Amino acid sequence: MFDSLSPMLIAAAVVGGYLLGSIPFGLIAAKLGGQGDIRSIGSGNIGATNVLRTGRKDLALITLLGDGGKGAVAVFIAWLLTRNAGTQAQAQLTALAGGSAFFGHLFPVWLGFKGGKGVATFFGTLLAAAWPVGMAAGAIWLAMFFIFRLSSLAGLTAAALAPILALFVFDRPYPIAVMALVMAVLIFIRHKDNIGRLLRGEEPRSGVGKKKDAA
Repeated sequence: MFDSLSPMLIAAAVVGGYLLGSIPFGLIAAKLGGQGDIRSIGSGNIGATNVLRTGRKDLALITLLGDGGKGAVAVFIAWLLTRNAGTQAQAQLTALAGGSAFFGHLFPVWLGFKGGKGVATFFGTLLAAAWPVGMAAGAIWLAMFFIFRLSSLAGLTAAALAPILALFVFDRPYPIAVMALVMAVLIFIRHKDNIGRLLRGEEPRSGVGKKKDAA
């Protein structure tokens, strides 16, 4: 199933990716920036959207880059470890590492398994694992956001289409498509409240009224 990958290498990718993904950049940035515990502000989420509610765009940017970057770093390390392996083995390990980092962001061991919603980490992971897919998903996010001004709808649409893009449009290796699919399913689960508001027409648009938990 995992070609020439050793059990130790697989374990290292999964555990290392998870621990890397568990780093709560939003919580760290807010505390170091003098904003206290971000979990007591706004939606209580540790992502960049909630950090932005402190009024500190610099801290929100740090959070965005950190959350996206940890997925990309996990993928890059796995890619380096398999640079002399076959394409399939490399795809398998990068998918395991990237998926584990994404899972770590959603369920970080350091925060009682209560993490973010994963959109930034999703994009960072996808860009590193299959940049054409990541770029296309990013373009979809931008298009949906500028049309509807709904960050949650944009993220959900990009996540839903990413596995299709990976498998049928850009012909990425099967493990990458599976990783994209698993991330998409988890994003939908984590956005269940947003989906409910979208269906009821109650999800606030960016720049219109009081922002709620949309990312």
